[in-house]
Amino acid sequence: MASASPSPPLRRVTLKDIARALSVSPATVSNAYNRPDQLSPALRTLVLETAQRLGYSGPDPLASSLRRGRTGVLGLLYDATLSYAFADPAASLFLGGVARAVEAQALNLLLIPSPQDAVPVRTASVDGFIVYSASDGSDLLSAVMARGLPVVLVDQTPLPGTAHIGIDDAGGAREAARHLLRLGHRQIGVLSLELTTQRQRGPVSPAREAQISYRTTAERLHAYRQEVGDEAQLYLSEALDNTPQEGMLLTMELLRLHPQITALLCMSDVLAQGVLEAARQLGRQVPGDLSVVGYDDIPSSAALGLSSVHQPTARKGELAGQALLELLGGGEITQVILPTALVARGSSGERRR
Repeated sequence: MASASPSPPLRRVTLKDIARALSVSPATVSNAYNRPDQLSPALRTLVLETAQRLGYSGPDPLASSLRRGRTGVLGLLYDATLSYAFADPAASLFLGGVARAVEAQALNLLLIPSPQDAVPVRTASVDGFIVYSASDGSDLLSAVMARGLPVVLVDQTPLPGTAHIGIDDAGGAREAARHLLRLGHRQIGVLSLELTTQRQRGPVSPAREAQISYRTTAERLHAYRQEVGDEAQLYLSEALDNTPQEGMLLTMELLRLHPQITALLCMSDVLAQGVLEAARQLGRQVPGDLSVVGYDDIPSSAALGLSSVHQPTARKGELAGQALLELLGGGEITQVILPTALVARGSSGERRR
């Protein structure tokens, strides 16, 4: 007859329970797990066998980390949904860069996707934060700063006491706008990333534009306008999400409202991919009828012949990880701005006259 499985303990077995059963000190039991060289092989075996018999599952990793003062986990706050973090190619490149920087130190990375909820930020058991493209002045950012942990801000406005890794957003946007002006375009549409945490789709009014709280969006849009000046008319439309489907829908709407548009500046290559699909469905030739310039220069853009502003996204992630490791080690606060550069390809070539 098979023996019945032992009933689970009514409460968690502790080191003191094992010590009491063996008539040894709790320190002796602890050494069996954490400092085995302090015990004879026979005594350690006895401790481990007794622990197994009593149902002890091992030291509490959270309690151990608290005693050490470190969790071995770094928090990466991403101001979007978890699925979006993996679906967006630029975000994936960035996350991969961060992972490469921290895994060499045997550390773990906790991805905290928090588009609206600051609670996970307040409760996360981490040693520090990398904050990726959060809205300036948001509850999320306030919750991070209130923790008093080392912080690296990426693609957003620097704050005192934090490291900052960013790119020359404005310089890249100016190059893109200048490129279209040189090609003779004077009626230019702009597909914008979200302006605030309260996302809206479609044409942007001056009042809405004045509310911009995302640094990346603000930098690029201001640079477009600054470069164009009085030479061309810009027609701005805001994306609800950074997806090809959104780019396609916005393009169709924008061209319906403003058929005179001959070029589109897109704040991401993902939105630009949607522009290419919209042009195909509308029977518009790219670049003959419609020139398109994206932003990010993700790997698929070269194959699509998409003109784009290149940014070193993976390198940005690596530097963010290294900056947080530097802060955790008591080092200097890092401030880095990486260069951008326009890569002109077929999607913005010569226009049909």
